[in-house]
Amino acid sequence: MSSQCWLKLLQQQRSIAVIRAPQLELGRQMARAVAAGGMGLIEITWNSDRAPELIALLRSELPGCTIGTGTLLNLEQMQQAIASGAQFLFTPHVDPSLIRAAVDAGVPIIPGALSPTEIVTAHQAGASCVKVFPIQAVGGSSYIRSLQGPLGDIPLIPTGGVTLENAREFLLAGAIAVGLAGDLFPQKLIAAENWEALEQQARNLMQQLATNPIN
Repeated sequence: MSSQCWLKLLQQQRSIAVIRAPQLELGRQMARAVAAGGMGLIEITWNSDRAPELIALLRSELPGCTIGTGTLLNLEQMQQAIASGAQFLFTPHVDPSLIRAAVDAGVPIIPGALSPTEIVTAHQAGASCVKVFPIQAVGGSSYIRSLQGPLGDIPLIPTGGVTLENAREFLLAGAIAVGLAGDLFPQKLIAAENWEALEQQARNLMQQLATNPIN
């Protein structure tokens, strides 16, 4: 997938469901629920149960979704993720060698950064967009807004503190998209296997982000 296609997809979807699954079947059901609710970008963290198998399974079962992975720490993990069919790659850190390898493979990579220096370093290394993580620790949406002056040309995806209630604030502050994990998948709903409630949460989120379109 080209960087241009990836950025266009982010602008269309505006949110990514981040799944950290302790069991493959739970991850499968979580993904199916948010997909039914209209979310088309799904990240399976690499430290999920049998992540390569789950990614391949979801690529087959959810052809209308784009399935990626995250929490990649080294080149070996990234190569395994690409081999399993991951369509985009998130890392929690900036490693220029990983960025170059992903660009060479034609798979979008979104490195995790926090400071302006890290964000610029990741972008200059070839990342089409950058994950700002953990956003809650540095002021939330106000931090994204503060970055727009000097770094407005770099697409940013905040994670680590994005909730159903504040997701829209991040987009209004200038983020191209947001990543939601725990708040989108409450433990009580997972434990109860209440997939209908998860589907409704995803639907509500997508409706909220689509209301009065954000530039």
